[in-house]
Parts: sequence; C-alpha cells; structure tokens
Amino acid sequence: MHTREACVAADRLDPLASIKNQFDLPPGVIYLDGNSLGVLPRTAAARAADVIGKEWGAGLIRSWNTAGWFDLPARLGDKLAGLIGAGKGEVVITDTTSLNIFKALAAALRIQQQARPGRRVILSERDNFPTDLYMIQGMIDLLQQGYEMRLIDDELPLEQALDDSVAVVLLSHVNYRSGQMHDMRAVTALAHERGALTIWDLAHAAGAVPVDLQGAKADFAVGCTYKYLNGGPGAPAFIWVAPRHTDNFWQPLTGWWGHQRPFDMTVAYEPAGGIRRYLCGTQPIVSLSLVECGLDIAHAAGIDEVRKKSLALGDLFIALVEERCAGHPLTLATPREHALRGSHVSFRHPNGFEVMQALIARGVIGDYREPEVLRFGLTPLYLGHADVWDAVEVLKDVLDTRAWDKPEFKHRAAVT
Repeated sequence: MHTREACVAADRLDPLASIKNQFDLPPGVIYLDGNSLGVLPRTAAARAADVIGKEWGAGLIRSWNTAGWFDLPARLGDKLAGLIGAGKGEVVITDTTSLNIFKALAAALRIQQQARPGRRVILSERDNFPTDLYMIQGMIDLLQQGYEMRLIDDELPLEQALDDSVAVVLLSHVNYRSGQMHDMRAVTALAHERGALTIWDLAHAAGAVPVDLQGAKADFAVGCTYKYLNGGPGAPAFIWVAPRHTDNFWQPLTGWWGHQRPFDMTVAYEPAGGIRRYLCGTQPIVSLSLVECGLDIAHAAGIDEVRKKSLALGDLFIALVEERCAGHPLTLATPREHALRGSHVSFRHPNGFEVMQALIARGVIGDYREPEVLRFGLTPLYLGHADVWDAVEVLKDVLDTRAWDKPEFKHRAAVT
C-alpha cells in the first residue's frame, strides 16, 4: 500500500472497521497511544451513570448483593480469562499491576522456599518495565534473606543467566519500550527445566496479542486493563495463578476481601479457596464496573482478527516511515519479525521528546520513553490503514520542516 487510496481501499475490506464506532474518539485526532491508555468505549458513560445513579444512588449498601458487586472481581476475571488462555475461576480483576506483582512474587518465592530452599535469585530483564524491577527490589529488602536480582541483557542472555540459583523468572511478554515479544512457551519450558517458576507481565500483551497461559504451562501472570482492553485510566489490574499453585499458599496482602468468610469478622485470617485469596481490600466498584465495557468489545472483535490487523498495520507503519522519512535520524527499535513483535512500534530519534510533542500538537498522539524512543501504539479496534498513512505524513512534515525545534516542545510535564 504505497498510496493513501490503497489504504482507504484496505479499510473498506477490514472486518474490524465497524468496531471503531464503538469508541468515542475526539475529532481530528489519530490516536496512537492505546499502548498506554485505551480509548473510551461509548457504553462506558451509560454504565458509569447506571452504577452511580442506580446501584450506588438508589441501591446503596444493598448493591453489594443485589447488583453483584461482591462477585464482580471474579466474574470479570472469568470474562478476561478467555482472552489470555486461562480458565474459569483462575483470574481476578483487582488492585494494580504493581501490587499483583508483589502478590505473585511472594507466592512464587514461598513455593520455592519449600521445594528448592537454596535458590535466592530473582531473574528479570534490564529493559523490563521499571515497576517490575522496583517490586523485586522491595521484596528483596523486605525479606532480608540473601535474595538478589539478576538482570538479563545483551551481555547476559537468558540461557546463561538461568542457572540453578534462580527461584523465579519475572518477564514482560511484550517489552514496553521496544515492543519485542518473548516466546512464552519456550521461556517457560526452559525455566521449568531448570527448576524456576515464571511470572509473566501481560500489560502490553493482553488484548493485543494471543496469549495462552495454560498452553504455555505458565505459573503466574499479571497485567492491566487500561491499555489494549480500554478499561479506563487507572482501571483495576488482574492476576492469574495456575490452578496447581492456587491453594498451596496465600499471598501476604491478607486483607479481608481475600478471607474465606469476610463477614464472619473473625480475628484469624483464613484464605478463601481458589483465586479469590488473591484479593485484598474492598474493591473500587465504579472503576471496576467500567472494565466490562472494554472486555465486551475485545471479545466481539476476536483476538485472532485483532492480531492479524495489528501486524498488518505495524508492517505498513514501518515501511512508510522508512520510505517517506528517509534521511532523518530515525532508528527502528522494534523487531520486524511477526513472532517477535507486539502491537506497538518504536523508533529512536535524538530529539524524540520534542518530535513527539510536535506530533501531539498536530493531533497525532503517541508517547515518548527514555532514551530517545517515540512509541506508536497500533490498536486495530479503532485504527485503520488510512490513519497510519496520515500519521506518517504528519511525522514526515514535522521532521522535514523541523517543526519540533521550538521552545514549547522542549518543556517536560510530569507525564511523558
């Protein structure tokens, strides 16, 4: 597709094209940041009004029972399960990704303390999302038992780093900066072969790429719902635990919502059976309820069709940038190979921050990550081939005219 007309023609044949109408997109915006925050589903406002006006306003405290609030984390977890290769009763939507990493990491380490007590290494990736590394560091500081964090990178590959001292491997399925994707099945098999457990961060994978946690024989997984699942800003995250591990131990954030009978109000903690023991405190019902709007759209679209279109948009974006923006200092940071690529494409530019601010000012909204990385989320639910063409045309003009080289584009706000 080397013309805009060809892109428009491709959009006419797109089986997902009508899904865009289920989102409330601002006019004049090409939104390429669904990898950070998804777009508002049109059903969300009505759902929020229903929860606030009817369930909270009229139902009041009764709605914990009459509106199904109490069961909402598990019910939505079951709906999400089908998108990540999990089964019924294996997922709850709750808390944040960071807190769920803490729960999963604590549970995995307790399993290993019993099965392989000499292992004291938590293995991750130097380029992993920072919160994953921070939670590991916090866990090590809390335990004070000689644990250490080991990071794989270009100089220390996974195969070399994964020795008999490793207790747990914590990796992101899709890298937040580059979009590179791990082979979950192969990495998990290698970890198990060498006696380690796996925790997968699906923040940039869930809703964007096919995930098969059961098929990969993974141990734990966490992720968020506000990116490709369009759950809303700060929407509750999720945690999955393989059934073989669920009842072995309970996680250390033993709040009353994870109790077997929370309204017995007993002094001693008794964990709920199954995945509910990974809940902690009272749930944020308004934001939790909105997650379902995005999940319903994701199920209607179908992850295989989403993946097929995602790869096509990614191929198109890479080809157009390299063709139409040739001569500018852009370096592709994302793998070209489909098996190694998620649903966002990243390019490095020496003035990446300023370039992205100039794009945003022109209505092409992506985001920036240090160092020098322009990230473009290619979300098939509300983007088409013509959108990609138009976005690259704006990028070309910003670069050709040096429109980015202005004082207003150098100012950094709290969120980049």
